[in-house]
Amino acid sequence: MNNKLYDKLIFELSRQGRCGYSLPKNNYPDAVGSIPATLMRENEIGLPQVDELTVVRHYTNMSTNNFGVDTGFYPLGSCTMKYNPKINEEMAGNSVIASMHPNQPARLSQGALEIYHTLAAALSEIGGMAEFTLNPYAGAHGELTGLMICRAYHDSRGDKKRTKVIIPDSAHGTNPASAAVAGLQVVPVKSLPDGTVDVEALAPLLDDSVAAMMMTNPNTLGIFERQIPQIAEMVHAAGALLYYDGANLNPMLGIARPGDMGFDVMHINLHKTFSTPHGGGGPGSGPVGVRAGLEHLLPNPRVVKNEDGTFDLISSPDSMGRVSSTLGNFAVEMRALSYILSLGSDGLMEAGRLATLNANYIKESLRDVYELPVDTICKHEFVFDGLKDKSTGVTTLNIAKRLLDYGFHAPTIYFPLLFHESLMIEPTETESLDTIDSFIEVMRQIAHEAVNDPEMVKSAPHTTPVRRPDDTEAALHPRLTFDEL
Repeated sequence: MNNKLYDKLIFELSRQGRCGYSLPKNNYPDAVGSIPATLMRENEIGLPQVDELTVVRHYTNMSTNNFGVDTGFYPLGSCTMKYNPKINEEMAGNSVIASMHPNQPARLSQGALEIYHTLAAALSEIGGMAEFTLNPYAGAHGELTGLMICRAYHDSRGDKKRTKVIIPDSAHGTNPASAAVAGLQVVPVKSLPDGTVDVEALAPLLDDSVAAMMMTNPNTLGIFERQIPQIAEMVHAAGALLYYDGANLNPMLGIARPGDMGFDVMHINLHKTFSTPHGGGGPGSGPVGVRAGLEHLLPNPRVVKNEDGTFDLISSPDSMGRVSSTLGNFAVEMRALSYILSLGSDGLMEAGRLATLNANYIKESLRDVYELPVDTICKHEFVFDGLKDKSTGVTTLNIAKRLLDYGFHAPTIYFPLLFHESLMIEPTETESLDTIDSFIEVMRQIAHEAVNDPEMVKSAPHTTPVRRPDDTEAALHPRLTFDEL
């Protein structure tokens, strides 16, 4: 058992008889008897018995073990872990906004509906789409919604045989998962060595059974898909729709729009591109946009602006249905709108450019000691294939663990699956040159250690509260509750 008081579980700090609260005398003793017996607990709840000061110190100290973008550099590739400006939090926490009930009628929710409509319009302009819905609760939820719109489009035309979705083999794992949940069959298409779609391999897959093709641009290796106009023409010629996974939209801001490239449906991850909170399972938001002619298929309800400037909620009989109980995660939407309005069009364009600059700067600074499988200009992220010197036996996992000793969160590792020792790095546009240079210095130091003291790297981390847990054992036999025995 760890001797550090703040590393113990709250249950381990429990002492019989200790109490952190004092409730007034119950003046309504008969109220308990009115509760149906079926709702009464048969046994004690089993909460720890601790005083208030112990609780405060315990959770305050536990919080210092968490790593987030507010505490250090978080170069997690594919996830765009950018800083969340505090002005966004202030806007979302405004008492007028935070205290609104989600089921208030439209006439009493005009301000909220205007916020919703303004953000949807901004995203439509950024994405080159006709209309957006903010109702989906997360990115993967947005994927599912977008694919259901594709299905609704074909069903509305009586084309029931389109049950397949073409997905590149380098795609994010949520793509095939979302397709499967939507009841569609996944058809993989091979990628070229740089991760871009193999157009020649795509051609024979396109037939009248294909409902849609999903693409991410830039792709998972951070490479811009230059063949999109040709791919869009091929997909549309086959009667299918082209879906844009917006996970990597960040470097495209103000530079290129998916709608202009020929995409019919897209989703955006507000927690990636527009600086809303990310991680911990939520809250998230995955708005979905569609080209002109597909608006009526968006999930109900839709927010519309009337001629007199007021806002209403409408439902379309042709909609693919509802995907959320209300209008999505409103506080997250408020944060995203604050970010967009703070930066403006010029600021958003600069964000995309700086994200690309930072990624290329790190890539070029480390290519002499880390293996660069795709030697070209990248966008917002890039992938190394482990150390250049393979004789050390130091793996990508070892490098990731060692980074923790230096105060940096690890990049994404072992994804994409195109390379054996993938290290996927995305610095975002929010990091200073000082931070990026420090990261480069540490990565070079780890490469030096791998040659001169490989065991130091292989046994890392050395300074974290938890060293090297058995990931396999934790996954197969998780301990989800505290057991005193």
